[in-house]
Amino acid sequence: MNARVFLVLLLVAPLSFFMECTALSAQEPGEENWYKGNLHTHSLWSDGNDFPEMISKWYADRGYHFLALTDHNILSRGEKWMPVQTVENRGGKDALSNYQASFGDRVELRTADNGKMEVRLQPLDSYRGQLERPGKFLLMVGEEISDSVDGLPVHMNATNLTGLLRPVGGKTVREAMSNNLRAAIEQSRTSGQQILIHLNHPNFGWAITAEDMAFVTTERFFEVYNGHPGVNQLGNADHPPVERMWDIANTLRLDRLKKAPLFGLATDDSHNYHDSTGSTPGRGWVMVRANALTPDDILTSINAGDFYASSGVVLDRVEFDATTKTLQVEVDPEASEEYTIQFIGTLKDYDRTSKVREDAENKEIRATRIYSPDIGKVLKTVQGRQATYQLSGQEIFVRAVITSTAAHSNPSFAGQKKQAWTQPVGWESQIE
Repeated sequence: MNARVFLVLLLVAPLSFFMECTALSAQEPGEENWYKGNLHTHSLWSDGNDFPEMISKWYADRGYHFLALTDHNILSRGEKWMPVQTVENRGGKDALSNYQASFGDRVELRTADNGKMEVRLQPLDSYRGQLERPGKFLLMVGEEISDSVDGLPVHMNATNLTGLLRPVGGKTVREAMSNNLRAAIEQSRTSGQQILIHLNHPNFGWAITAEDMAFVTTERFFEVYNGHPGVNQLGNADHPPVERMWDIANTLRLDRLKKAPLFGLATDDSHNYHDSTGSTPGRGWVMVRANALTPDDILTSINAGDFYASSGVVLDRVEFDATTKTLQVEVDPEASEEYTIQFIGTLKDYDRTSKVREDAENKEIRATRIYSPDIGKVLKTVQGRQATYQLSGQEIFVRAVITSTAAHSNPSFAGQKKQAWTQPVGWESQIE
């Protein structure tokens, strides 16, 4: 089957097709490679502070295999000029000179009608041939579809686009999510090109609830970790952490809606490339097991759940044997680091009660409901670099989170440790 139409088929084909693909990826490892990539990146084309070539070079030089530049509601195409003063205001006095030092004659400058110097922002097609290397580094066309509903930000990233997707909007957050997903699916259908669309930073602006994530069942991917310091990764007194939202959403999907779960990505959401403040690169990424470094191969593996998310921990092995119902995890260890491997899941006999959240005046607030700790509970903990969990048949789903004793080298929140997150497994019998 042509992988180019996999996204459309994933959403409209019988679920047996999806389960077959998932089982295949889980049972036939070893013939594929692991590829490291970031799917959420900003440049001067929107609100980032460096040139796209410089950003791409940063990732390529540090061993990333693929990158999607995902500026807000724009593709890096056509002719776009920016005042040099604006570049310097964002990135500092050295931003342009560093760009010239790295890319020389490719840098285009002009004097605008107002007498001020401008620099051209190069489109992706003009420089990708200089930076891409077959089997080594791949650039994909991306966009952050930045929508809003009643002041709430609804942001979704689309990767491997053929054209710009303008925000569609909607009367509710869920409707806006569904409408933008539908637009991406339609572009994929008409172009014959596979597209990945994922939900960004659900706690940003406290816009998305776990129930929103659960009930928009056409969305299959979201950011379990986003490296921007302003996205409320850990939640607050009225909003749960993003990782708990994942477990709530997947429990609701699998148990009540009988729909496939969300898979979790880690991304940088990088904006700042010149110092250590703000949203800087290198904080979060995905590791994808694929046959080759092409957009089709990478996105096919992601669609099949054959990847894990990381903020610093690298895995030597992550396998789910569908026959023995066994999830195996093995860490590629760093010197002087120790690891805790936790298997997280929800059992079928969990407490299904929940209640709304209220403010000081006992008025309901728009936030994820309060659920039992039975949802997303720790089922097993292992200290060490490898661990196995065998499902008993009582689990709705199981996933693993691996936490290092080492602090993150570039934390986005206080006390952050290096981690990795596998995808939920053992859920296929729950869905229709």
